[in-house]
Amino acid sequence: MSKKNEKAAGIENVGEVLGRTEQFIEDNQKIIIYVVIGIALVVLGYFGYRNYIYKPKAEEAAANMFQAEYYFEKDSMKLALYGDGNNFGFLYIIDEYSGTPSANLANYYAGIAFLNLSEYDNAIKHLKSFSSNDVIISAIANGAIGDAYVQKGDIEKGVNYYLKAAKNKKDTFNAPIFLMKAGIAYEELGKYKEALEVYKNIQTNFSESREGRNIEKYIARVEFLLKK
Repeated sequence: MSKKNEKAAGIENVGEVLGRTEQFIEDNQKIIIYVVIGIALVVLGYFGYRNYIYKPKAEEAAANMFQAEYYFEKDSMKLALYGDGNNFGFLYIIDEYSGTPSANLANYYAGIAFLNLSEYDNAIKHLKSFSSNDVIISAIANGAIGDAYVQKGDIEKGVNYYLKAAKNKKDTFNAPIFLMKAGIAYEELGKYKEALEVYKNIQTNFSESREGRNIEKYIARVEFLLKK
């Protein structure tokens, strides 16, 4: 076959494919229209939900949580959690405004409040429901979960959360605090080798912190215990 004939055959094949496509569109025109309309409705529905339902709900939640935050700052934990009869507490915000940023933050506040009230299971529940991209706040939340587990007597789980809270080496304030808690917890478990590793971590990476300035006596203690 000559190049001219090959080119002509190629054009015919392309034309055949295009013809089939046109035929498919023609045969399924109604279905395609319904699909396009469906996609458009989903997009419009999403933006409508965001602008007319979610956004007002989020703003209302933030406004209604103001008094609970005030009580929290004043250490009135029960009022912060349950409200005062006229103003809502964090638990109401969590239930009524689920999915909003305020409800998420209310879980953090509620977890810390329950921890202060020695209601450790509730503290763990709410702190685990909280999420944040802020590494400092996330560290504090994980450290608080660790505190709750230790208070419940589940020291192993407590240590795991302390170590999780101390992962960010750039957090020179919180990381050594949670490492110190992990070290002391390891000592309670009789895991002196692990405690020594944690204390050495503080000495190496956080020597300027308050924990770092006093860490040598802890290192000396566990080294002595390891020799016994």
